[in-house]
Amino acid sequence: MKELAVDGVPVTVTCRVLKLARRPYYRWLGKPVADAVLEEAYHANALFDAHRDDPEFGYRFLADEARGAGAGMAKRTAWRICRDNRWWSVFGKKRGRGSKAGPPVHDDLVSRNFTATGPNRLWLADITEHATAEGKLYLSAIKDVFSKRIVGYSIDARMKSRLAVTALNNAVARRQNVAGCILHTDRGSQFRSRKFVRALDSHGMAGSMEGSGRQATTRPWSPSSACCRRTSSTRRSWATRKELRIAIVTWIERTYHRRRRQASLGRLTPVEYETVMTTLAIQAA
Repeated sequence: MKELAVDGVPVTVTCRVLKLARRPYYRWLGKPVADAVLEEAYHANALFDAHRDDPEFGYRFLADEARGAGAGMAKRTAWRICRDNRWWSVFGKKRGRGSKAGPPVHDDLVSRNFTATGPNRLWLADITEHATAEGKLYLSAIKDVFSKRIVGYSIDARMKSRLAVTALNNAVARRQNVAGCILHTDRGSQFRSRKFVRALDSHGMAGSMEGSGRQATTRPWSPSSACCRRTSSTRRSWATRKELRIAIVTWIERTYHRRRRQASLGRLTPVEYETVMTTLAIQAA
């Protein structure tokens, strides 16, 4: 109608031919985008940002994140927008045996060569889950390939991108000189999230990720898997998350770092190996 009016056809004639009322047309002409449509667009944008940061969130958590960003809405509204755009939690989808992880956000800089000539050259990270009577507990651990030491870890009741970011920040705070260090991970959503990628960039580290042909079951380097296997070796059940958390921290800091001797380290513990190698480096200098 607007184009016809520009060409000289009166709006009255066009409305009569199309059997439309003139008032809605003039109302639309004054405000092409209704307030409700604009508000929903803002809601959808906030939900999309939250979903991109944390793909594991369902619509309820996405609504909470959007509310924190200033785009408050009802849970039902969030569900409808997520449904229409197919923004589902990665944990909510049914997976068959042939399911695949998401696309890698980094190239594979390791190519299964898990060796390092010095500390803070190559780190490996992973996330595992462990059951308790209160519910699941998740561990994200980062291991330095050079000394096999767990340089950082994070434990939480929810497997969000924050779990991986906290473990990374913990490792950086402990080691400090990490610029140029490669961090190799699988293609889990936590490691592909924008928050984790930004954290790597802020620390000057290089991300590395398994290629599309790698299977999760072929990860002998998984640091957090080793922790969970050791804490469950007695086949005991854990009553509370706190009890399991204490067991994991105790095993890492007391048993693994200071008591567990490894053949690849010359029968030294990770702490002993780092101490010896640091001393030799100082003497050589």
